[in-house]
Parts: sequence; C-alpha cells; structure tokens
Amino acid sequence: MLKSRIKEVMEQKGVTIRQLVSITGLSSGTLHRARGDLIGRCTLDTLRVIATAMGVKVKDLFGED
Repeated sequence: MLKSRIKEVMEQKGVTIRQLVSITGLSSGTLHRARGDLIGRCTLDTLRVIATAMGVKVKDLFGED
C-alpha cells in the first residue's frame, strides 16, 4: 500500500496547502487527497505537478507501508 509523504515534504519545504494550490493550480481537495490515504488514486500527472512545484522527484512523494 502506498503511503503519502507529501505532508512531510511540504513541512520540510515550508509550503502550505494554500501556497501549493496557488503554485500548482490544483484544488485544495485534490491536494488533501494526495496528502492522505487516497494518494494511490492520484494520477501521475497530478503527482508530477506537485513534485515539480516543491522541487522534488515524484518518488519522493510516497513510500510503501
């Protein structure tokens, strides 16, 4: 099972949900889903947008549980 690390990466980078919404153009709902247990339902394009906005690789946004 995939485990989201987006919240952790956001904290490391000092990025808030509001800032990420502004930078990525994604909805806050999408970002909240990606930060939680529903990350596995996010498209690779969505994860790529989030990763690019935070200056990390897509693989840094999740781990395995």
